[in-house]
Amino acid sequence: MADLPVLRLERLAKRYRPDRPAIFEGLDLSLNPGEYLAIMGESGVGKSTLLNLLAGLDRPDSGSVVLEGQDLSALDDDATTLLRRRSIGFVFQAFHVLPYLTVEQNVGLPLELLGVGETERRRRAMEMLAAVGIGALATRLPRELSGGEVQRIAIGRALIHRPRLVLADEPTGNLDPHSAAQTLALLRDQVKANAGAGILITHSRAAAETADRILVLDGRGLTALGPRQ
Repeated sequence: MADLPVLRLERLAKRYRPDRPAIFEGLDLSLNPGEYLAIMGESGVGKSTLLNLLAGLDRPDSGSVVLEGQDLSALDDDATTLLRRRSIGFVFQAFHVLPYLTVEQNVGLPLELLGVGETERRRRAMEMLAAVGIGALATRLPRELSGGEVQRIAIGRALIHRPRLVLADEPTGNLDPHSAAQTLALLRDQVKANAGAGILITHSRAAAETADRILVLDGRGLTALGPRQ
């Protein structure tokens, strides 16, 4: 399994109406362990649609999404949900932390959903909080923190169950430039330290340049961005 790509797309296509052109089609991609990839694109080109397909939240019209050797289209809804819970971590622009849970409880939530006991869950949550630089804030509520600190909660929560794939959707869109730069560096470093591979979805060239390689999604499909200036 270690030698297989974490994620593989083969001739992926999606359309929402049969009488309209496909949002995209013929997408091919291979993402290897330890690789952190950025996918750029203008609004409306299908970045969110692609993210939903990668996460098994939507089904392609043709082609396949293969995560750790499993074709998501071949799984039923329950099996897809379980695979997503075990193998994928999400970081969103809107944070999506639970306001009534402490920092520690928010970060540990994926482990609770996987049935990890309280003692082990708390130990791993505190280790992850230390790794993302907010260990001293474990007992605080999200409303007491800055935007950058809340996004660190989201990164810790995405990585605590050691997912094989991390999907980050415009994770710095609500942050000031300084917090955004810190968050992007933290996300990249933690993905490489704790996860199999990561994909950053963004419209920002500056954000994309924190990744190992950059692809652009447009009407032609996925194409490699030219050399950095």
